[in-house]
Amino acid sequence: MATITKKKLIQTISQSKGLHPNDVRNVIQAFLDAMTESLSQGDRLEFRDFGVFEVVERRQKIGRNPKNASVAIIIPARKAVKFTPGKKMKQLIE
Repeated sequence: MATITKKKLIQTISQSKGLHPNDVRNVIQAFLDAMTESLSQGDRLEFRDFGVFEVVERRQKIGRNPKNASVAIIIPARKAVKFTPGKKMKQLIE
């Protein structure tokens, strides 16, 4: 299993579509910036067949230190980004 970085993704798209890497880099960065901005405003991003990104509230919970289980640690409530894969992506992964 490999890790695909933004740089590798830019190279792959650039070669497959015959576009200059700087053009691809600008489009990908603009896309990521727009996604981040939308999610920070609490919007839900839905891409058909790919999946859905949404901000969810994680509740406060009590954790334990593995070295000293008698000490409870309170983990505060926080917001997190949740991704739910779409139908097509689920099929390809399975």
